[in-house]
Amino acid sequence: MTDKELEVIGDKIVNVLKTIYDPEIPVDIYELGLIYDVFVSEENNAKILMTLTSPNCPVAESLPVEVEDKVKTLKEIENCEVEITFDPTWTQDMMSEEAKLELGML
Repeated sequence: MTDKELEVIGDKIVNVLKTIYDPEIPVDIYELGLIYDVFVSEENNAKILMTLTSPNCPVAESLPVEVEDKVKTLKEIENCEVEITFDPTWTQDMMSEEAKLELGML
């Protein structure tokens, strides 16, 4: 698979991630800065490194499953694994300008 093909698949994954919203904040998880990295292997397996707004997040169990399930709907993806990390800890500084604007922080 070429770098260009991997980039296209990565972009498709990001587009899927932008359809998933934090239930407490009306902004998608990508713009919130909860997605730290997206990896796609030569075997078309995706790995998403992400965080939550807090370790006590009410969707700590369901959000990673939703991310996995939605990414797996892409025909290019064989499997998806989500890894949750709290290093670095999420802060509001990680939000995109679009997210900050949406939340009236700009």
